[in-house]
Amino acid sequence: MTEKQPTRRDLMKPVQLIGIALAAALFAGFVTAMSMGAFTGSGGEIAQAAWRMAAIMAGIVFIVVLLVLALLLLVVDPRDVAKPHDGPVLLPKDDEGDGSAEQPSSDASRE
Repeated sequence: MTEKQPTRRDLMKPVQLIGIALAAALFAGFVTAMSMGAFTGSGGEIAQAAWRMAAIMAGIVFIVVLLVLALLLLVVDPRDVAKPHDGPVLLPKDDEGDGSAEQPSSDASRE
């Protein structure tokens, strides 16, 4: 069986990106509305201003999260997603494989 390499379209999943951005926007809008007093009984004008500000914040957060996620996905190479990473990621790559040739032995460092 041949494994199908993921394409950039498979990685992006537009519905999932929009869903994540929508969830973040709803959360930011709800927090903004609560912090500005939309749920208090202090008056209609205060609640109206709070909901207006919540809608503005939700729109800003939606656009920012959507753009950031899309830009982060552009950095990912689809071929690297399917490639297994068995070794340490932060250590430099060597030609011999395990990297033990570069490390001095503990007995040699004591002398």
